[in-house]
Amino acid sequence: MTSWKRAGATRTPAHPIGDDCGRTRHPDMTAFVIAPQWQGSPAARALLLADGAEAIAGDLPRARTVRVDVAHEAGDSLGTGVRRLSAIMRTREAIREALTDEATVVVGGDCSVALPGIEHVARDRRIALVWFDAHADLHVPETSASHAYSGMALRAALGDGEGALTGAASPDRTFLVGARSIDEAEAGFLADSSIRVFPTGEVTDSAELVRAVAESGADALYVHVDLDVLDPAAITGVSDAVPFGLNVSTLTGAIAALRQVLPLVGASLTGFAPSTPAAAVDDLGGILRIVGALA
Repeated sequence: MTSWKRAGATRTPAHPIGDDCGRTRHPDMTAFVIAPQWQGSPAARALLLADGAEAIAGDLPRARTVRVDVAHEAGDSLGTGVRRLSAIMRTREAIREALTDEATVVVGGDCSVALPGIEHVARDRRIALVWFDAHADLHVPETSASHAYSGMALRAALGDGEGALTGAASPDRTFLVGARSIDEAEAGFLADSSIRVFPTGEVTDSAELVRAVAESGADALYVHVDLDVLDPAAITGVSDAVPFGLNVSTLTGAIAALRQVLPLVGASLTGFAPSTPAAAVDDLGGILRIVGALA
């Protein structure tokens, strides 16, 4: 694993967090939890996700940022169909302990780091869960070819995961946005589910998405962003790029529009896997615009 501190990833921000008009934003009222977990990923170079989390952390306000310890070892499946489950469970407990009543952005790592944040805000709220991802993440161990937990993360958030890792979202207030790599088993689940699916082409104008969220009966908003929802032309540092994704402006615009109808009580940003520190810098400008939209 690259040492991002030695490579300069922890530094005075080179890319100030800003909005789409270029104005610098200071997210003083938002807390950040850095969870550089890689064990939930199916990627051959999953450890790059830890490097990506550290690269993003270097541009966040230190006084508002907490890092959780992530096991270096791969972990054990504990007799389940989830690879590296023991390490994933350890990270989940660490994130839970780091969360407070403040609105928090959990920065991963793989997608499963979103689950404790969702669970935390859903305890006493009817949340709308908006899941931006190129992949559906709706597998269960019985249908997953990789048995990697990131591919089960949204399904687990709906209550169908391994017992200790199950979240608390409601299907009729869940919105899958930008997914364009959906396996047959996931498509079958969606066909029988009340989850609303918004393909990339339906997000250019986010009005329909915003209307659906506003009419869902939710009283608060949780937004999850896997960076592979972006088009490969917009970001290079993802493990499984899928063509025909969103651009940064469309994504940040949709998040801003959603925040006009419901208060954002939590968020997660995952999937950054830059090959080198220099490559990370090329992507950080767009990533920090997304952080600014969430903060």
